[in-house]
Amino acid sequence: MREYLNLLKEIGVNGLIDIALMTLGIYVLLVAIKRTRRSGLILTGVLVVTLLYILALKLNLVMTVTLLQGFFTVFVVALVVIFQEDLRYFLERVGSWWFDRRRPGAHKTSERLERREVDVLVRTLGDFSRARIGALVVLRGHDVIARHLDGGEEVDGRLSEPLLKSIFDPHSIGHDGAVVLEGNRIAKLGCHLPLSHNLDKLPGSGTRHAAALGLSELSDALCIVVSEERGSISVASRGTIRSLSDPGDLGSILESFYNEVLPMKRSHPILDFFRHNAREKAMAFGLSFALWITVVYRSQVVHRDFGVPFQFSLLGNQLMVTHTNPPEAKVTLSGPRANFTLLEPREIKLILNLEEARVGQRAYRVNRTDIIVPNGLSLDDIVPRQVRLRIVERAAETNGEKGEANSTPAPAPAK
Repeated sequence: MREYLNLLKEIGVNGLIDIALMTLGIYVLLVAIKRTRRSGLILTGVLVVTLLYILALKLNLVMTVTLLQGFFTVFVVALVVIFQEDLRYFLERVGSWWFDRRRPGAHKTSERLERREVDVLVRTLGDFSRARIGALVVLRGHDVIARHLDGGEEVDGRLSEPLLKSIFDPHSIGHDGAVVLEGNRIAKLGCHLPLSHNLDKLPGSGTRHAAALGLSELSDALCIVVSEERGSISVASRGTIRSLSDPGDLGSILESFYNEVLPMKRSHPILDFFRHNAREKAMAFGLSFALWITVVYRSQVVHRDFGVPFQFSLLGNQLMVTHTNPPEAKVTLSGPRANFTLLEPREIKLILNLEEARVGQRAYRVNRTDIIVPNGLSLDDIVPRQVRLRIVERAAETNGEKGEANSTPAPAPAK
């Protein structure tokens, strides 16, 4: 528990703000990647390779670490290309979150359709279905979709049955394009949408269905298609498209769509915040905290003390050290915290050069050059700067031990 409290102190207020901002950015990026299966699989592969790199680093697998370092160097450049669409989405979400709340008329994109307007849309599309009139209606969510639209005419008219039927009249100029709804107003008509390349999801479907699916793969918009050939109604959302067996289900689908993009205020907003995209939020916090530990915490310069025993070199074969006072020195090292993680204390050595040592008890100076320090660390201090050694001749020490053994008194005779 004390370690966690110390870590919390190390983070501080600035660190918490840093982690919070990074969590927000990673969360938005994860939500962007979540929209497409391909991006999700690529991200999963990157995470697996990252874990492999960390494991290789811990086990000191030099070749694997070297190769993976090269991979990450290239991947940083390739990241922009691979996740180009997701990065644009991320920047658009950040920009729209900041700008849409300040520009005039932003409320147009933040209105729910009233029940009467939902009935108008459902009834009109039902009429198109029975009359086999092709139609494509787009309901914008949070995402900016302007860059995905090609052509089209500005309308800015209130949603109504006569307006929709006049737009999708087969003799109308703009009936082949899509109608874009922003709130309860028809913003544009005759728009052309990006076509999806997932042909396996479009068996026997036409261009309208491919356009609806294509836009749903790139945004959170809800696209409703009325087939001119079959008269069926299909709904595309979040990269999937399905045909409705009952046109009456469209009302509940619209309700679910608005509950997602414009949820009603509830009694427990804090709980609702954590429940919505809980997995992405947990991953974002975990990744941002891990990044802070790696980039900031582990790179901070710290000072550590180590007790290092004295070792001796170049001492003559006829001499030996029998007493050291003190037996070890306190060595203070500094460096990035990460460099201390795998450090073994035995890697720090203090070796005194006793080439000119003589028999007797005397003080020897401890120099900075006597300390061997691992790469990436610096020597700050040594305490003490002198050590007292007792040096004797090996033969004298051996004879002294024998003399002590011979001088042992004989046992007293038994009485």
